[in-house]
Amino acid sequence: MALALSGGGDSMALLRIASDWARLRGRRLVAITVDHGLNPDSPAWSRLCQDAAREAGADWIERRWEETKPATGLTAAARAARHGLIAEAAREVGARVVLFAHTADDIAESDWMRGQPMGEGGSTLGRLREWSPSPAWPEGRGLMLLRPMLDARRDDLRAWLRENGQVWIEDPANADERFGRSRARARLADGPRSEDGERPDPSSVSGRCSFAGAEPLSLGEGFAVARSVRATELAAVLLCASGRSEPVRRDRLERLAQRLSSGEVFTAALSGARIEAGRDRIIIGREAGEFRRRPVAEVALEPGVAAVWDNRFEIMTAEPGWTVGAAAGRLNRLSPADRAILKPVPEAMRAALPVLIRDGGGDPLLAGRPVLAWRKAEVRALAPRRLALFLDASTGETTQEADLERTIHGEMPPPDLFSHD
Repeated sequence: MALALSGGGDSMALLRIASDWARLRGRRLVAITVDHGLNPDSPAWSRLCQDAAREAGADWIERRWEETKPATGLTAAARAARHGLIAEAAREVGARVVLFAHTADDIAESDWMRGQPMGEGGSTLGRLREWSPSPAWPEGRGLMLLRPMLDARRDDLRAWLRENGQVWIEDPANADERFGRSRARARLADGPRSEDGERPDPSSVSGRCSFAGAEPLSLGEGFAVARSVRATELAAVLLCASGRSEPVRRDRLERLAQRLSSGEVFTAALSGARIEAGRDRIIIGREAGEFRRRPVAEVALEPGVAAVWDNRFEIMTAEPGWTVGAAAGRLNRLSPADRAILKPVPEAMRAALPVLIRDGGGDPLLAGRPVLAWRKAEVRALAPRRLALFLDASTGETTQEADLERTIHGEMPPPDLFSHD
């Protein structure tokens, strides 16, 4: 198991608890620290984390955010970078679960931020859940986050650390009210409260919800969705269909959900996804027209090495010389057999599927001619598993590491789909 270790009081408390648990059960624990490079003391903070991890008997990894820092939206960019770096490190060591030290106070702060107008500390962040997929994509594919301390209070954890002689870091950014999270912390300084003034019950704020239905299509190109879909689940479908990880704007999301529930027939695009709302069914898939605005790079495949393309498909071939790219601009060059396979796919979404292009070093009859990726490679659609894990986590269906190994409907096409010439 991996553990996100910032050096703050919450993560230091979780390190002590998790290391005892891992020792008793013979599990390897790896602590991962991200140096954002935003404070001159961050190297010293990393050393403190390293010493604490080793003292607790855990391995330790450091990752650094070395990209150019944005002039605006720094906290969101830092959060995305942190999740991405932690996910990459966790996958490298073979971890499937990453522990995070969020508490009841973090839930209350997130709720406060969501209640504020955008631009005044408002946030589109989802509600913190005890068990949820990694928000990093595609780095976090197959990784789940476990937050075992959502019923704990921040002050209680620090009191326990003091009793045990454990030091921790107090990041001055936590008191800088230029940031929404810091303003929320200042407003809730007396402790998390619900609207009636009571402390929240962690079981009631963990974000359980029901889903109106999303069925993966045959090639994993999108989903058939019920009109009763709620905005929260609709956001997940849009992100999974488009391969993105940026939150969907709340106002646009709510308008789309209202149009769907009203029974309106329409076509729209949002967050890189295409929505085709017909009379009988709703299809949400990748918006192929987005490729012109945000081109997707072609990926040269190495034999036996899985590569991710467009954040939606994992592709591995045994033959050298193949490159994967979009079917856009190549559909009329596909073989009649390939075009027959694509007939059930919504016409506007065919161009967003992966095809393989041969370089000049192979069979001259195939050089430059595209073929559907499934013909020459093992192709796994990532969107169905991503959505299934999100929905199962939100409803409490997926609660064990073993659940991550089960087959997800829609990951692979039906076995006979490509069996004919």
